[in-house]
Amino acid sequence: MHHERVIVSWSGGKDSALALQSLLRSGRFEVAALLTTCSEDLGHVRVHGIPTSLIQCQSEALGIPSVIWPLPEPGSNHQYEAGLREALEPFRNAGIDSIVFGDLFLADIREFRDALLTRISFRTHYPIWGLDTAQLARQFIDDGFRAVLVSVDPHRLHPSFIGREFDLSLLADLPASVDPCGENGEFHTFVFDGPFFRQPVHWDHTVIHLSDRFRQADRAVHN
Repeated sequence: MHHERVIVSWSGGKDSALALQSLLRSGRFEVAALLTTCSEDLGHVRVHGIPTSLIQCQSEALGIPSVIWPLPEPGSNHQYEAGLREALEPFRNAGIDSIVFGDLFLADIREFRDALLTRISFRTHYPIWGLDTAQLARQFIDDGFRAVLVSVDPHRLHPSFIGREFDLSLLADLPASVDPCGENGEFHTFVFDGPFFRQPVHWDHTVIHLSDRFRQADRAVHN
């Protein structure tokens, strides 16, 4: 059986993990690498705010190579496209021309990605697109994934939710206005264990700070 080789756009959060799980369970794909965007100056995953060292730990736990793609912060769309072309060139040379995203329902973001990737001759896959987010959030928990909230938009969700585990108790406490998967940008997560992890990723809650519109919790690996 032919397995299509793909790259997974990897934020370290639950939607990326669910997209990856969908690929692995299908048996039709070979995941060549996890591709993560980070701030060139801070070495943190953009928006999520977690250090790239934790992405590397996830990569090791999953047994999938990680590629960290640094970008200036803030960066323009032109810089984003130029950087993406450069990051994807080694994969193109290896015969890989597909990238996977964990987007759920924001059509404008999907259209932007599709237009950008078409310009550089890459195909896109969205394995969890259009799924009910309430059901998907519960599935994430039922399947044995574990994640923690590392970033919230304080205009939509109180910063006290930072550091809480993404579990049924948290889902019950979310305001009705907040999407259960945070797809509107209400919150972002860091996955530290799951069904395809060889071992959990150890993390430590150190300090909370305000960064633009998001409150983020810095994470560091336990020694």
